[in-house]
Amino acid sequence: MKVISLLGSTGSIGTNTLRVTASFSSAFRVMGLSGGRNVSVLADQVEAVRPEIVSTRDEHTNAELQNILGERDYPMSRTRFVHGVEGNIEVSCHPEVELVLSAITGAAGLLPTYRALESGKSIALANKETLVMAGQLMMEKAREKGVEILPVDSEHNAIHQCLRGGRRSEVRRLILTASGGPFRETPMEKFSSVTREEALNHPTWRMGKKITIDSATMMNKGLEVIEASWLFGVSPDEVDVAIHPQSIVHSMVEFVDGSVLAQLGLTDMRIPIQYALSYPERWDCPLPSLDIHSLSRLEFFEPDREKFKCLNLAYRALQAGGTAPAVLNAANEVVVDAFLNDGIGFHEIPRIIESVLDAHPPEEASNLETILKADAWAREEARRLSQALSH
Repeated sequence: MKVISLLGSTGSIGTNTLRVTASFSSAFRVMGLSGGRNVSVLADQVEAVRPEIVSTRDEHTNAELQNILGERDYPMSRTRFVHGVEGNIEVSCHPEVELVLSAITGAAGLLPTYRALESGKSIALANKETLVMAGQLMMEKAREKGVEILPVDSEHNAIHQCLRGGRRSEVRRLILTASGGPFRETPMEKFSSVTREEALNHPTWRMGKKITIDSATMMNKGLEVIEASWLFGVSPDEVDVAIHPQSIVHSMVEFVDGSVLAQLGLTDMRIPIQYALSYPERWDCPLPSLDIHSLSRLEFFEPDREKFKCLNLAYRALQAGGTAPAVLNAANEVVVDAFLNDGIGFHEIPRIIESVLDAHPPEEASNLETILKADAWAREEARRLSQALSH
């Protein structure tokens, strides 16, 4: 039985992970849970899996969770309740845990995921920002501890599967596929009038608000380019992006002889989650097979990098190296929040991020202190620019 902790249990990845572990109840023991604002969902999860430790966002949500569970006659003595960053770290570093599935959104996932690596835990990674911010440190620590970082994102999970068909030295390039989001065919001049509701209307996936906006700007794909570079040890020039509206081919690997291996599958996150949890084995999946005969077409297009400037900004940050990707990520988190709260326009998202990058001379990302300092500076700068535009 594999003992796991789950960071970000109440989000879409977290809830799907618990669906997977419930399907293989004799194979997994969920030791720890960490949830966000959705306390009622977290209470249901605690009742279902009865973890030894559970972390909430803050003291208020901690008390609310315990009140709900107390009203349901949950045996409170069997679970320890913690909160905040330190609580998340306790969940990820529980001594009996072997694997931590990291699905906290954004930079908040960095510290508990890194501390889990320090404790010798393998990581199933759904939090791309961790590698965007501190890819060098994360990969070095995984090598030092002799543990795996297994990708959960469908694109990187697909590449991981394709790479089992050849050696790293045989790889020419990685091809990440992207749905193109809701504005693939929208003229750039209409971006200034895009509403929050339109940007949140993703054509394929149902995700949290932040990642859905990232998909609409294609920053999500840019962050995935940075993540792929660190995960698979490739240069920026060896990572390509293709728009694939059908979202059936999750990513591809081209080898030096011109052969291309692609991973196809249903648009259901339980498949890559199950692969990451069961690796290096493959298990039967309770989902239906992909109906190949029903696929009328599979299309691929070059992304419009003038229209989707966030993709170019991500490549720029990756090439600059050091703290530049952490600054990119921090600025993006701030401006996406500003857009979601009607502070700035959709078209202003890349403009502000570019201004923050322009103002930052990258430093070597050799330790967490330097990375977190750059993150804090970028957030303050992005807030200042966002507030100036919102007045």
